[in-house]
Amino acid sequence: MPSETDTEMAPHKRATIRTDHDDPELVARALRPDNTDEMETVVADETTVVTRIERETTGGLHSTVDDYVVNLEVAVDVARTVRDAPDGRDGDPAGTDATDAPPADATEQYDDPADTGTVSDADTTTQEHNE
Repeated sequence: MPSETDTEMAPHKRATIRTDHDDPELVARALRPDNTDEMETVVADETTVVTRIERETTGGLHSTVDDYVVNLEVAVDVARTVRDAPDGRDGDPAGTDATDAPPADATEQYDDPADTGTVSDADTTTQEHNE
């Protein structure tokens, strides 16, 4: 079994992901909150976002890259929505913010909440075993 010193000295696995975007700063800002300590996201030039990931194991690197790709897809969608929205608002052509007014059925929804029952099969199983 390797000692703690051997593990610390083992070479880390690395990945560098470069992607091009119309608004790389916005994409990078959307990605950074999800970065772990083993990740760094920077804007390399006027179109490129670069993310460097370093993990101790190949499996850990694979998982982190997979998570990053999902986060990148969301960040690109956010950037596209912001870019395509008039006046930088969330796509509402009337220029009203989504928080300006509750939906028409909000009163009914919040004043009369419904019991949705068990949340998952695991909850049902756990409850039965705890009784």
